[in-house]
Amino acid sequence: MSKDFGGAGYPIRPAAGWRAADIAASWRRELPGVPTGSIEIITPMWRIAKVLADDRRRTLAGLGIDPSTLDLLSVIRRAGPPYELTTREITRRTLVTAGAVSQRVARAERAGLVARAPSSASRRAISVKLTEAGHALIQATVRNLLIHEADLVSALTDIERAALTGLLTRLEEALTGSVTASEQADSALRGK
Repeated sequence: MSKDFGGAGYPIRPAAGWRAADIAASWRRELPGVPTGSIEIITPMWRIAKVLADDRRRTLAGLGIDPSTLDLLSVIRRAGPPYELTTREITRRTLVTAGAVSQRVARAERAGLVARAPSSASRRAISVKLTEAGHALIQATVRNLLIHEADLVSALTDIERAALTGLLTRLEEALTGSVTASEQADSALRGK
């Protein structure tokens, strides 16, 4: 992939457009006293999110998979052998509705990527298991996608990536109210 984010298919050209610092400075001038510091954080994040979302759509289309199928197959594959989860567990792990999971499973089953069967865990539960074709597709897709996305962040050093990962995790947790497993463990060790 070309790193020319201002090229064809990318509507955002940061060098030609307004830098976030310039936007913040303009608002400080126009609305003195109004906090503008978030502009220099959120505006680049919006721009980057747009570039990454567009790139991901094109990349997945080139790999022959849509985002919802990738999500379904990925969550089952990450569960480990035997690569099988109940529909309830898929719903919990993917953060989409049970109806959406049902539709995704039905599409993937028609494509021969998953198979449904009664769950051994409960008479009412349905298990969804990767087929050989589903396993092969998710293995190849994730491998190619991760190699491609590693290239997208290659402008950052390992230290910069680690710092950015930490900051983004902290901001995501603050915005969503989520707490990581390691923080839960730390809190338990401290007796809180």
